[in-house]
Amino acid sequence: MDCRECEKQIPDFISRKMDYPRMKRFTDHVDACESCREELVIQYLIREGLIHLEEGDSFDLQRELRERMEEAHRKIRVYEGTLRVGTVFEVLTMAGILGIVVWILL
Repeated sequence: MDCRECEKQIPDFISRKMDYPRMKRFTDHVDACESCREELVIQYLIREGLIHLEEGDSFDLQRELRERMEEAHRKIRVYEGTLRVGTVFEVLTMAGILGIVVWILL
């Protein structure tokens, strides 16, 4: 993902409208790119800050953004773990089927 594409994705990230593949590419890029990380902070502060101001809430937007990024990283780890477990089950199933076929043919 390049910076231009990343910047287009920021509103979807803030509003939690990203699927796993886009979230993975987005967080990888933001983690590595200082410029895009700064743009994310700016857009988050503006959007969420206005919402909090309208509602009259107290807020710590830096902490909220940090938690949002941690949440995204957790979701990615869970998704990748699920993919690994699924892959293991597929391999075991195929090995079982192969074993049955070999047993029947012998």
